[in-house]
Amino acid sequence: MAGKTLSIGLLADFNVQNLAVLLQKGSTAPSCICASFGQTVNLLLNPKAGFWSSPYDAVVLWTAPEHAVPSFNKVVASEQSSPEDLVKDVDAFAGLLQHIPDTVQTILLPSWMRMQPGWEPLDLRNGVGVANALMRMNLRLAEVLEHDRRIVVLDSHRWINAAGATAYDPRLWYLSKTPFHTKVFEEASRDILAVLEGFHGKSKKVVILDLDNTLWGGVVGEVGWDKLRLGGHDPVGEAFVDFQKALKRLSHRGIILALVSKNDESVALEAIERHPEMVLKVNDFAGWKINWLDKAGNIVQLMAELNLGLESAVFLDDSPFECARVREALPQVLVPDLPPDPMRYPLFLTGLRCFENPFVSLEDRNRTKMYVADRGRTELRKDVSSLQEWLAMLELEVKVELLNHSNLERAAQLFNKTNQMNLSTRRLSAAELLSWSRGDGHILWTFRVRDKFGDYGLCGIGSLVRNGASGQIVDFLISCRVMGRGVEEAMLATVLQSAKALGCDTVHAQFISTPRNEPCRKWLENLPAVKINAGKVMFSSIEAIPAPIHVSINFSETDDEVLVQTRQ
Repeated sequence: MAGKTLSIGLLADFNVQNLAVLLQKGSTAPSCICASFGQTVNLLLNPKAGFWSSPYDAVVLWTAPEHAVPSFNKVVASEQSSPEDLVKDVDAFAGLLQHIPDTVQTILLPSWMRMQPGWEPLDLRNGVGVANALMRMNLRLAEVLEHDRRIVVLDSHRWINAAGATAYDPRLWYLSKTPFHTKVFEEASRDILAVLEGFHGKSKKVVILDLDNTLWGGVVGEVGWDKLRLGGHDPVGEAFVDFQKALKRLSHRGIILALVSKNDESVALEAIERHPEMVLKVNDFAGWKINWLDKAGNIVQLMAELNLGLESAVFLDDSPFECARVREALPQVLVPDLPPDPMRYPLFLTGLRCFENPFVSLEDRNRTKMYVADRGRTELRKDVSSLQEWLAMLELEVKVELLNHSNLERAAQLFNKTNQMNLSTRRLSAAELLSWSRGDGHILWTFRVRDKFGDYGLCGIGSLVRNGASGQIVDFLISCRVMGRGVEEAMLATVLQSAKALGCDTVHAQFISTPRNEPCRKWLENLPAVKINAGKVMFSSIEAIPAPIHVSINFSETDDEVLVQTRQ
């Protein structure tokens, strides 16, 4: 979020001035506007109120359950109530959220919590238990809002648990209508800022790990893989296993794991593959640099091979010296200090709030597999004599789909993160992207790529605005990991041929220059049938760009129907 000050609106049923102060002390230093507390329902019912006039990047809507869900008051008063009444009121509250103006990009909704401690140990009883009612209400709220791309429900109970017995402060409540201790607001501000960084593509994507005394206990080159402290009936060994399990969970959310270690590579890889207690195996790592060279230099090379910026990386090493070296040489890399006690490693990892990604796509979950497949492609490249021979042996396939709900989230991620091969570098949220694609004369294609080694996932986007017999390519972008393999030419040929099928006689585009999309301009200029003048991209004819013969292109069956309907 560098270069832009976020604007956050705070709307709550109680005083959240302390939260505003803490948010503005964060590293991103957003500007905060607080509505008068206790006006949540009124403001939700009046989208033209002055509070909504600011172009917020996000609104934090923190409601008290007593105000948001009227039937909850019966539970608090130990009066007769039913779960059906709670569900009905929760649904009504969720309906009010739809009144929030579309200009608000993100809505963060802390889950409902008890403003005061519970009264009895049997608080989970059906019908009368306050905790029982809150669980039902929060679960229902999350279910109802699951498909609303703007709204994220935050787990406020984490904040209460972190503050412990001092979470609720009765003195603060009666003096200023501030119900919580500062510790609660501190935890809330950390979560809010972490989620917003995720929304704006600033979350970390790679964890680079040392091996000895970081991923396992002991120095493998000295004791051998069979003598490492890992699992077994050893409390430290168990902690290392749990640490690896926590890392594995991150990889399932799309976080890439990699290794940078001063070791003999063959010895280290043997330990990873042969030790029976290793949770993480070789194919869980997207790449590694295991040698005796400077770790900072190794990190630079590794991140370049992964086609990711240094700002995407977190480096974990038990050595204070190595950490200090990387911090000094590579300030873009996040280098937190591991606890001195390895038994605290798992808890430490779960406390890092830098991996927040509000939506996890199928490509996220399969990202490591994609990098492992890349190793196979690299090995094949070594065995052939020419680039064209290698490309032909890859058996590249491109699947063309129109934007839809199943590919929307990944498309939005690609749309907002791709810089180098990007015609216009437009930035739109998932909801805005879907809305644009449904505009009159608008059409947006997504491109999935695979080859004989595996699936690259959704790697490209092309969009067209049709105005009579003329078409303009508005967006054309492709992931760096498939550049230079003919995929970009196949995509452009598809867009042009589809424009012709939709009734266009001519097609042009507008290249909007940024500090980072120079590769896109150079690629366009090197196409023989393309000319660029003052940013306007002109094609000698609508059939000027042929699809490469080594790339097969397939359209989704449903997309053929939509194309026909669009043309009509």
